[in-house]
Amino acid sequence: MTTAPHHTGSHHSSRPATEWAAARALAHRLPAPLPAESVPLASAAGRTLAAPLVAAVPLPGFDNSAMDGYAVRGPGPWRVVGQILAGRTHAVAPLVEGTAVEVATGAPVPGRADRVVPYEIADRIGDVLRAVPGDRRHIRCAGEYAARGQELVPAGSPVTPAVLGLAASVGLDHLTVRARPRARLLISGDEVVHAGRPPWGRVRDAIGPMLAPLLSAWGADLLGPRMVGDQPDWFAGAIADSTRDADVTVVCGASSVGPADGLHASLRHLGAVAHVDGVRCRPGHPQVLAQAGARWIVGLPGNPYAALVAALTLIDPLLAGLAGRPPADLDTAVLTDPLRLDERNTRIVPVRRGAPGLRLVDGAHPGYLGAAADADALAVVPPGWRPGTPVGLLTLPWQVGRPPGPGLPALPGWVGSSKARTGEAERRIPL
Repeated sequence: MTTAPHHTGSHHSSRPATEWAAARALAHRLPAPLPAESVPLASAAGRTLAAPLVAAVPLPGFDNSAMDGYAVRGPGPWRVVGQILAGRTHAVAPLVEGTAVEVATGAPVPGRADRVVPYEIADRIGDVLRAVPGDRRHIRCAGEYAARGQELVPAGSPVTPAVLGLAASVGLDHLTVRARPRARLLISGDEVVHAGRPPWGRVRDAIGPMLAPLLSAWGADLLGPRMVGDQPDWFAGAIADSTRDADVTVVCGASSVGPADGLHASLRHLGAVAHVDGVRCRPGHPQVLAQAGARWIVGLPGNPYAALVAALTLIDPLLAGLAGRPPADLDTAVLTDPLRLDERNTRIVPVRRGAPGLRLVDGAHPGYLGAAADADALAVVPPGWRPGTPVGLLTLPWQVGRPPGPGLPALPGWVGSSKARTGEAERRIPL
């Protein structure tokens, strides 16, 4: 079931719950990278190189001027005998001793030129040029940056805007990249409505609108979402049907053991192998990573913030593994606020960056996204952590570069007093 707050129950499984860092590592290590394909540069952004980027032509392709000025030969003074602008495509006659040619930045430099004299230090009267050149030649030689056939970017690297520009500059029109993983959301729960104001006894889907842009940001091609009721036959059929064309099927809700939580029975019906069945973290404990052949099924809790934690735990590294790229590294920072710890489970809590360190965002609850909406990152707080020591950070993709700002209103009943919000008392975040 996919809802705003609902019961999650206790998790029962023959397999012990997986430690948080181990679950994240498994999700990245287990999948084989998807096949390689050649795509135009315009379609390659955000992909992962499946083969190195190799220069098709030298860069620069010819000796050219690094400055606007004069290409000269000899010690000077020089007689200016012509002008060369960028874009010239026919051969340029070599200079002879005592002559100069006016050149634009990027224009071909005549053969035998000793240097380019920039306008800033040139003294020209009529056709006579005088200057006291410095040590720099201001000439970019052919192949100075890259030789033809040189590997410039290794396989496994992300295709960033800079990589696209580099590929174009060395004569490439296509790149060999990993296929984008295809992902589908299955939104479960008879109680869920998907538009408008929910009537009494029903809840609005909060997980689908949150996950769709996240999956796209992590490099997935989204297939059409499907709404699934709690009837066991429908549920199992929807998962089986999704695995026919989706590399990753994300089941939102139904991962626990409540009376309407049918994910485990559906996985048994499919013959899927559960590699992760429960993760030792709070919130987000009832999350599942299963494999059916070459297809992957991820089960998320039905509470929205718990689902976000589970997505960062399993889906982000899973998509990275399928795309053939390294997992995202955790940042680290010092968390200064006190926090009630769990003896066995890693705590995943919303934080804001500030001075002298991270600060907790009030109002966090498994079924409420207000604190996450106001956070820069989620802090990964292991058992045994002590205030004032570093924690891992899961950066929220939509918050990169966001400046600090005022918080959203806290959810009543789930935070401490006003003193807690000023750091004078322990903040109560019952995840």
